[in-house]
Amino acid sequence: MSITKRLFGTTLEGQEVICFKITGDNGMQVEVLNYGVTLRSLVVKDKNDNPVDVILGYDTLEEYIENNGFFGATVGRFANRIAKGRFVLNNKEYQLDTNNGENHLHGGKKGFNRYVWDAKVLDDYSVAFLMTSPDMDQGYPGELNVVVTVSLKDNSLELRYSAVSDKDTIINLTNHSYFNLNGKGDIYDQLLTINADSFTINDAACLPTGEIVPVENTVMDFRTERKIGDGIDSDEPCVKLCDGYDCNLILSGEPAIIARSLESGIVMTVTTDQPGVQLYTANKTTKRKGKNGAEYDRRSGFCLETQHFPDSINHPEWPTCILRAGEEFNSTTTFSFSISNK
Repeated sequence: MSITKRLFGTTLEGQEVICFKITGDNGMQVEVLNYGVTLRSLVVKDKNDNPVDVILGYDTLEEYIENNGFFGATVGRFANRIAKGRFVLNNKEYQLDTNNGENHLHGGKKGFNRYVWDAKVLDDYSVAFLMTSPDMDQGYPGELNVVVTVSLKDNSLELRYSAVSDKDTIINLTNHSYFNLNGKGDIYDQLLTINADSFTINDAACLPTGEIVPVENTVMDFRTERKIGDGIDSDEPCVKLCDGYDCNLILSGEPAIIARSLESGIVMTVTTDQPGVQLYTANKTTKRKGKNGAEYDRRSGFCLETQHFPDSINHPEWPTCILRAGEEFNSTTTFSFSISNK
């Protein structure tokens, strides 16, 4: 195991952005930027023992700054959407920055993906990234101290999130990597199993209506392994409104998710302590240049955003996203890789 680092670029404000590379003894590698704690690459071996980079990303800092889509980024203070950017906490209404029409998305115009974080190498396989989000940052109450620890262990990438606030606030942290287990092309033939019996219905703005319905007899049913492309163009409202998959599934067991490619033989198993996962199939991704000469287009990757449910602060009947002053938020999501025998 080893960790190296290099200068990746400098922001307009003069802050240096560093790329950390963690290399495992088995050849697995992850690159992570301290800009947004962004996963730039994740290299694993395929069934022929060839290296495959299974995460979409860019070659330059400027591309991360200029392009939309949150490629590889850590998003917060609240991942996903909050209706009209409004919520009530302790009988006080808060108005957040609105950056997705009239709604709040992934922490606002300067969410955590837009910060240059401090970084500390912990050992040969872990880097901790630290930042302080000030009181009323993007409209959120409380000064929030956040740590995201990225670790490479055996054949697994582990993301550990922790945070403490000096005031009651809300929190929902996730990673927004776009996976492609072939390293190129589209994702239609890649396979998913998601341990979820139900999901939250969306409206046209991709906000939950509050209704929870079973996945059975819908294209949201991934309890048995299916190709991503099988239901992605369905007329069923849960995908048609979003032009593909962009919906929160309610997890009901471990492992939460198994993704698999017949072409590469790569299997990715996801475990998490979060109650939901947003499956997003890059429906809005426009044609663009990616790293190492790659071309990305619509549906070139899929996101598995382990999370609290979208807009959950406005649905008190759902698992709480409230972080009380002085209490510590902790969460872990792990992506483990193997080769399919099927």
